[in-house]
Amino acid sequence: MADLRGLLLMCVVFTFLSFNPGNVEGRKHIHKKQKSRSSNAESPISLSPAYPPATPPNSNDPTPTDPTPTDPGNSTSEPCVFDVTSFGAVGDGSTDDTAAFMAAWKAACAVESGVLLAPSDHVFLITSTILSGPCKPGFVFQVDGVLMPPDGPDNWPKSDSDKQWLVFYRVDGMTFTGRGTIEGNGQKWWELPCKPHRGPHGTSLPGPCNSPALIRFFMSSNLVVSGLRIQNSPQFHMKFDGCEGVLIEKLSISSPALSPNTDGIHIENTKSVGIYNSIIANGDDCISIGPGCSDVDIENVTCGPSHGISIGSLGVHNSQACVSNITVRNAFIRNSDNGVRIKTWQGGMGSVSGISFDSIQMENVRNCIIIDQYYCLAKACLNQTSAVFVTDVSYKNIKGTYDVRSPPIHFACSDAVACTNITLSEVELLPAAGELVDDPFCWNAYGTQETLTIPPISCLLDGEPQSISETANFGC
Repeated sequence: MADLRGLLLMCVVFTFLSFNPGNVEGRKHIHKKQKSRSSNAESPISLSPAYPPATPPNSNDPTPTDPTPTDPGNSTSEPCVFDVTSFGAVGDGSTDDTAAFMAAWKAACAVESGVLLAPSDHVFLITSTILSGPCKPGFVFQVDGVLMPPDGPDNWPKSDSDKQWLVFYRVDGMTFTGRGTIEGNGQKWWELPCKPHRGPHGTSLPGPCNSPALIRFFMSSNLVVSGLRIQNSPQFHMKFDGCEGVLIEKLSISSPALSPNTDGIHIENTKSVGIYNSIIANGDDCISIGPGCSDVDIENVTCGPSHGISIGSLGVHNSQACVSNITVRNAFIRNSDNGVRIKTWQGGMGSVSGISFDSIQMENVRNCIIIDQYYCLAKACLNQTSAVFVTDVSYKNIKGTYDVRSPPIHFACSDAVACTNITLSEVELLPAAGELVDDPFCWNAYGTQETLTIPPISCLLDGEPQSISETANFGC
C-alpha cells in the first residue's frame, strides 16, 4: 500500500512538473496528451471504421498505422505512464520480466488514465499470466517493444497453464495498443507429435495436444484493441470469451499457412463487436465466430492464406448454439481453403440467423461460399435428427476466382432441419485456372437468386420446407 501511495504521489508531482518545460527531461514517468475519441465508450461497436473501406489493403505492407492510444473512458485526466523498466523489467529477451509487468499493471490499473508502457527497443519475456481488473477509467496497455512467451513446450514452466498465455480478466474500458509486436514463439508447439499437422503428401497425426492461446480477453467489456502486430501464436492468436462491446482495428496478425489451429481472431459468447481495417494471414480461420455471439460487424479485412471467415463450428456434442446479426463487408480473401463459411455439427440445437456477406473479393479460394451442416473431424460421425437451424443468410456482390478442386458454392444442409431464406445477388465466381467445375452443390437448401449467378445455380429449392413450422422454435 505504501508503494502504491508513493506511485500516486509521483504521478501528481509529475503532472505538476509537466507544465514546466525545464523539468521534463530525465523522468521515467512521462506525460503526454492522448487523442480523444468523440464517441461514447459504452458502445464501441457504434464506431465507424477509422477510415473508409476502399481497395483491399496491400498484403506486402501490413504494418498498421497510427496506433496512438485513445482514452476509452473519455477521461479528461492527464495520463500517468508506468514504464515496466521502472519496475525492474530488463527486456533482454531471456530474463523473466513477469513480476515487473504484474507490479506495473497493479500500479497503472489503480489510477485514472493509467498507462502501462512496454517501451520500444526491448524484448520482454513473460510467462503465463492473468491480468485482472477492475481498473480505473482510461486504462491503456501500450506495447511499443516486443512481448513474448517462453520458447516452446520444453521451456514452458510446468506450473503454468499450457492452454493460455496472456489473459485479461474482468477488465472494462481498457485499450490494448502500441507500435510493437506480440511474438508467440509458436514453431515448436506446431510440431508436437500428437498435434493435427499437415505432413508430407497430405498426411496428418491425431490430436489435439494442449497449446496456449496467445491473448485472451475473458468477461470484459468496452475494449479497444488496435495497432499491434501479433504473430506466430502456438494456437489461437486472440480470443474473446464472455465479452461485450469490443472494437478491434488496424491489427496485423500472421503465422504460416500450415500452422495448425492458429485462428486469427476468435469470439464466443460475445456481443457488440467491430473488427475493422486489419490484415490476417494464418493456418486456420482468419476470423471465427463461435456460439453465443451477436451484433458483429466485420469490415475492410484482408484474409489469406487462411481457412476464411467462419461462423462455427456450432452444436458440438449436441450443444445449443445461437448466433445472430453478423455482417461481413468489403473483405478480401485470397489463397484460402474457404471463403465465407457456416459450419455446424450434426445433433446440435439453436440457430444461425441474420447473416450478411456483402462486397467480398475472392482470389484463388477453395469453397468460396459454403454452408456445411455435416462438419466432423472424423469419418465416423453419424447423421442425427437435430441440427442448428440456419436461416436468413444473404450473399451479395461476391466476386473473384476459385480453386477448381471444389465447387465454389456448397450448401450442405441437414436432412432434419433445412436451411431457409438463402439469398444470392451479384455472385460471380470464375476458375483461377482450368475449366468451370460442375454445378454448385445444394442439399435441403431453400432460397432465391435475385440476379443470375456465375456459375449458374439451379439446386436451391423454392419457398420453405413443409416441416419448418414444426421446427421453428430452436430456443434462441
